[in-house]
Amino acid sequence: MRIITGRARGLQLTVPKNMDVRPTADRVKESLFNIIGSKIVGAKVLDLFAGTGNLGLESWSRGAEAITFIDESKESLRLVTSNINKCRAQEACRVIKGNAVTVALRLAGAGERFDFAFCDPPYNKGWIEQIIALFPEHPFLKEGGYLIVERSAHNALPELPACLENVREQKYGETFIDFLYYSSK
Repeated sequence: MRIITGRARGLQLTVPKNMDVRPTADRVKESLFNIIGSKIVGAKVLDLFAGTGNLGLESWSRGAEAITFIDESKESLRLVTSNINKCRAQEACRVIKGNAVTVALRLAGAGERFDFAFCDPPYNKGWIEQIIALFPEHPFLKEGGYLIVERSAHNALPELPACLENVREQKYGETFIDFLYYSSK
């Protein structure tokens, strides 16, 4: 697993020794960031299920201004911190230990808003549904922001609240990426 392009291009990230973490494949990540394009420059990014920090650090490498990583696992947080240090991205990054739903709720309550939020949880565990359910009352995206969901082909998206619109869905084998656009209007 590597940073594909930008200021840390080609840097190999530390990966887990076990399969508790499922990093986004490089080809899927490259396609995802080609779709986002230059919108990532200057963005404030939330990586809800950080794992290794792969998506957040690719965002930083491509010009995102600030990245917040959330994970419950001590091992994942160790990997994220190690990879942040490898990239020398400490000033732009914040790491929070905790349940993604609880932390997102706390951030929304504190008035924090993000341009992009990556939701790449363990597959088929109900996390996507819980994150989406926050939006009507506790949005953590800026107006016009995107919740980018990575899910298994066997896990359909739940019914979306009126404030979220699925503007693009990409299929990569057994993996789907959904681009959910947030608008409170």
